[in-house]
Amino acid sequence: MKALSVFAALLALSPLTNPLLAQEGELAAPVELTREQDHQRTMDLLGIRSLRQGANGRDQSAPNAANYDESKATPYPNLPDVLLTNGRETVTTPAMWWNVRRPEIVELFDREIYGRVPENTPDVKWEVASRKNATNGDVAIVTKELLGHVDNSAYPLINVDIAVTLVTPASAAGAVPVILRFGRPFTPRPGRPARPAPPGPTWEQQVLARGWGYAYLDTSSVQADNGAGLTQGIVGLVNKGQPRDADDWGALRAWAWGASRALDYFAADTAVDAKRVGIEGHSRWGKATLVAMAYDDRFAVAYISSSGAGGASLYRRNWGELVENVAAPGEYHWMAGNFMKYAGPLSWDDLPIDTHELVALCAPRPVFISSGDDGDQWVDAKGMFIAGAYAQPVYRLLGKKDMGTNEFPALEVGLMEGEISFRQHSAGHTDYPNWPTFLDCAARYF
Repeated sequence: MKALSVFAALLALSPLTNPLLAQEGELAAPVELTREQDHQRTMDLLGIRSLRQGANGRDQSAPNAANYDESKATPYPNLPDVLLTNGRETVTTPAMWWNVRRPEIVELFDREIYGRVPENTPDVKWEVASRKNATNGDVAIVTKELLGHVDNSAYPLINVDIAVTLVTPASAAGAVPVILRFGRPFTPRPGRPARPAPPGPTWEQQVLARGWGYAYLDTSSVQADNGAGLTQGIVGLVNKGQPRDADDWGALRAWAWGASRALDYFAADTAVDAKRVGIEGHSRWGKATLVAMAYDDRFAVAYISSSGAGGASLYRRNWGELVENVAAPGEYHWMAGNFMKYAGPLSWDDLPIDTHELVALCAPRPVFISSGDDGDQWVDAKGMFIAGAYAQPVYRLLGKKDMGTNEFPALEVGLMEGEISFRQHSAGHTDYPNWPTFLDCAARYF
C-alpha cells in the first residue's frame, strides 16, 4: 500500500486508536498535510485511482497542449437546461424559479462543485483596528483597517481574523456605494521594482471620482490559497483542524463567505450604503466574485474579470484551462472534493450542471463578465460569454433585459445594455481596461 494511502487510513481511525488525535478531554492539534498528501487523501476518500492530465498552457508543442482551436472546443455541445427542473418540468413563472429550480441548482453546486458552507458557521466580531485621513489623487479619504475576529471558542487552536481595508470619501455627506474587491492593495516589495501603473487614473481613483468608496478583502486572512491550508483558516476552524469531507466547502466558497461577512460590517457602518455594494475580482478572485454574487443576494452588482475554469467558463468547453487542471494538486482546494470525480472516473458531460446556471443564480441582479484578448486565452472568453448567453432565459423570466444576442461579439465591442453584460478588451490578463465600462454599468443601478 502507498505511504499516502496508509496515512489516509490512519486518519480514518477512531480518536481512541489514532495516535494523531489527542487524548480524551484534550483538543486534537490541526492535522498537517502537504497539498499532495491532502489531494491523494481526497482521491482515496472518493475511490479515485487516477485523474486525467490537465492542459499545458505554456508549451504548445506538448502532447497535452491547451486547445485554442474553436473546431475542437465543443465536444459536449448540449448544456443542461437552466429552466428544466430535476422533475423534468419547464419553469414558466418566477415563483417556480425561486421555489423549485433555483434551490435545485444551489444544491448541485453545493454538493458537486464548490462545497457546502456549514449551517452554523462561527460569529464574527468586527473591530476598527485603525483609522486615518489621507488623499488618493486629489480626493481626501478616510481609510479604516478592519479586523473581523471569528469566534473560535469551539476550537481555540485556530485563529481567523478577516482583514478588510475600507476607504470612503472624507467629504461624503452620508452613506456611499462601495466596490469591494478581492485581494490586497498593492505595495511594492523591498528590493523589487514597482510594477508599471496602467495609464490614467487607478480603479480606486475612478471609484472616488464618482463619490463612491472602495474596499479590499484579504482572502488569505480567511482561507489560504493552497491545499495544505485546508486544515487551517475558516475551513479548518469549522472542521476543528481535521481534513475535509467530499462535499465540504473549498477556498472559493470560503472567500465568498468572507466577503459576506464584510458586507455584514458595511451594513452597520454609517459611511456605507450597504444596499449599493458591488463586488469585483480578477482571475481566481473572479471565480470567487461569481460565487459570492450567486450565493449572497445582498451584493448589488458584480464585475467578474477573467474568471475562467471554476468561474464563468463552461466546464464542457475544451479551451485553455480544463476541469482536469482545476482538479489537480495546484487548484483542487478551490472546490469541493467531489469536483475531482469529473476529472477521473467521470467526464465533463457527467456534471449535472454547468456555469451558465451559476450566472443564473445571480439573477435578477446585474453581472458584468469580462475578459482579455489573445493574452488571456487560458480563461476562455467565448466560454464565459456562452455561460452568460445561456443564463439569459432566467433574467428574461424575471423581467430583466439580457445581452440581446447569442452571437459572440468582436473585440472591445461591449454588450452593456442589460443586466447580463459582456466585454472583451485587448490588453491580456488584466482587469484595468474594463473598469470604466463596469463603473458606467454600476452607475445605472447606483
